[in-house]
Amino acid sequence: MTTLVSILIPALNEEANVRRAYDRVLTVFSELDDYEPEIIFTDNHSDDDTFLILSEIAQNDPNVRVIRFSKNVGYQASVLTAYRAARGACSIQLDCDLQDPPELIPKMLDLWKQGNQVVYGVRRSLPDGRLTAFARRFYYMLIDKISDDDLPRNAGEFRLTDRRILDELRRVDDRSPYVRGLISGMGFSQIGFEYDRQARLEGESKFPFRAMLSLAIDGMINHSLLPLRLASYISLIVGLGTFLLMMFYIVAKLVFGQDWPAGFATTTVLLLLSMTLNAMFLGILGEYIGRIFMQSKDLHRPLIEAELNTPREGNKTAGRALASTGTSAEPDTETLINKIVG
Repeated sequence: MTTLVSILIPALNEEANVRRAYDRVLTVFSELDDYEPEIIFTDNHSDDDTFLILSEIAQNDPNVRVIRFSKNVGYQASVLTAYRAARGACSIQLDCDLQDPPELIPKMLDLWKQGNQVVYGVRRSLPDGRLTAFARRFYYMLIDKISDDDLPRNAGEFRLTDRRILDELRRVDDRSPYVRGLISGMGFSQIGFEYDRQARLEGESKFPFRAMLSLAIDGMINHSLLPLRLASYISLIVGLGTFLLMMFYIVAKLVFGQDWPAGFATTTVLLLLSMTLNAMFLGILGEYIGRIFMQSKDLHRPLIEAELNTPREGNKTAGRALASTGTSAEPDTETLINKIVG
């Protein structure tokens, strides 16, 4: 009996890479007799020929599933939807640009068979420029330090996730998810392995500086209260400094008879400093309040425009996956997706 493995590949304007990614995944699994792939592409409303190519692939291969969103819902929401749709005994997330080589899948499956429920790749080297690589590594170090969760350093999206965690991800209801943090924060048995990340072969990166900065903010706010605490700490320090300065002026005036001139400049500086601090901390509070607002309104769920090769209940491939995990039958994936994404 073969074990079903869900391969999750998010795509956005990757017409030059989707077929190459599909072919390389098939080549890897052709040498794995005990495993069968279920390849799930999530098309984030590409405006090139990505969906057309995926449609052709899905038409010829029933093990390929395609989920196309009605608009660009963002990388993290796209990935989380793929995790929720996975039916395999485990899933493996790959980037469509193949910077994370599919040829490492057998190694990940071996580590999974040893009892590890999460197997993640640790980037030993990066093809980015020195400044970008430094920024990535500094961010990984920073978020690991400030987070209450154990977030592995230099680990990206290349990971294997066990069925147990996939079931937990189906319960997640987050409008601004940080998926790698969600999985790391769940605990269980997790192990990393080092690898060299490869350069993109075709197309342009879908993660410019603005997108990376947004992802970094999501990670910090979703997994740490440090910004709120930082506001409190700095406010206490500034308040203490102001009190000491005030006492200094009073003692100098009453004890030493110091005649302080009227200080227009000093008053102006203090007022500006106060306004700056208030604006900065209100901005930090606004980040959290905004997320609470979006969560409470229950809006902006990813809407699916089209699905290809959606499995039905009783499908043989699904049966093999359920048998391999020892779980009971679940609702068909179309019903589950509609429930999740509204």
